[in-house]
Amino acid sequence: MSENIKRIYKPKAISGFPEWLPEERLVEQKWFDHIRRVFESYGFCSIETPSVEEIDVLLAKGEVDKEIYALERLHKDEHDKGESRLALHFDQTVPLARYVAQHFNELTFPFKRYQMQRVWRGERPQMGRMREFYQCDIDVIHVDNLPISFDAEVAAIMYEVLEGLNIGRAQLRINNRKILTGLLETMNIRDITPVTRAVDKLEKIGDFLVIAELRQAGLNEAQSQKVLNLAQQKGTAADIKRISCENATMTQGAEELVYVLDHLAHLPAHGVIADLSIVRGLDYYTGTVYETKLLDVPEFTGSVCSGGRYDDLAGSYINKHLPGVGISLGFSRLFDVIRQTRPELMGIGPKGPAEILMVIPDENKRALASETARTLRRRGFKVEMYHAAQKIKKQLEYASKKLIPFVWFPPFEDGKPHEVKNMSTGEQITSTPETWKA
Repeated sequence: MSENIKRIYKPKAISGFPEWLPEERLVEQKWFDHIRRVFESYGFCSIETPSVEEIDVLLAKGEVDKEIYALERLHKDEHDKGESRLALHFDQTVPLARYVAQHFNELTFPFKRYQMQRVWRGERPQMGRMREFYQCDIDVIHVDNLPISFDAEVAAIMYEVLEGLNIGRAQLRINNRKILTGLLETMNIRDITPVTRAVDKLEKIGDFLVIAELRQAGLNEAQSQKVLNLAQQKGTAADIKRISCENATMTQGAEELVYVLDHLAHLPAHGVIADLSIVRGLDYYTGTVYETKLLDVPEFTGSVCSGGRYDDLAGSYINKHLPGVGISLGFSRLFDVIRQTRPELMGIGPKGPAEILMVIPDENKRALASETARTLRRRGFKVEMYHAAQKIKKQLEYASKKLIPFVWFPPFEDGKPHEVKNMSTGEQITSTPETWKA
């Protein structure tokens, strides 16, 4: 075999690290633009934090470290001693807490921020679950006391985001962890984490296995059944008012939940429901918690939005009491689910952003074509120049393949007018680059 034969590496997708075709990327960008508009319409400001954080920062809240990707150089030298110090962030809440603590004196409170960035988790890839993905988060943080009204506001914002994407009906499922916490207080259960994590799996594993996990967490049979009965409660604000609260913590949780539900009453009937099985497994949530269900995509049972209230997430980084509430849209999860199950809802169209393809009749007309394209771009149109003076049929075929809606013909001869072809109707008219309207 000749040594000069070129060796070819056959590219393949890396599991859990998605990439989209140009037409899909255009839809993704439109979604981002819509989400950004909604967030900013409520006065939220944009921040961006580094892709990496110190490992100690990421672990400050006791997160499971098996999902964290640590960073180190492939070729270490004498300066790279010991274990990795940096890791890719697995969410945007922990970096936000560090950011607020670090910039505390420069920020105006209540601090309302949104963040749209990639995050990384070492998970088993499947539909809607990836190792690298975008999240779109909103959070409000205040000093000492954060009004409960923000718990309703962030939920309403995220519902508006989902409604504007035109992907079918979505439903916010809301609870307040104080209801379950209060019940466990009456049972003298001090370590509530195993209990909340068991309850959080109710929809996934069912009653029997939840009871089994509650028994393993130290609850007796009667206590386990009582917790399960509470977790099975769903309904409206009126239904929550009928719950029998056994101590002040339960009462406070129920009242806060009713307040949030009442302030979301403007949403459609299907848009919000109280669901006491939603407790979120993370330890730092202390009050309101959210998850979101896609009602018109039964194939997908997971949540695309989640979050809640936390009393002191930044307490590990600063000696200040900074309560907050936030909700996160798993953007890439939602995008992938809709892409695979309901692609017709995405409105996938052109394979590029161009609105006009500028024809090059011959090389002598290239300068005129370029000047015409510049004039149209100055007026706000997106114009792609065809790359060569080839046959007109070939240039039209290119526009058709990319679904470019208009084709512009500069004058083939001096003294002749410009012409514009509508690729949808076939109509061709004369016009000028200074006056033409789509």
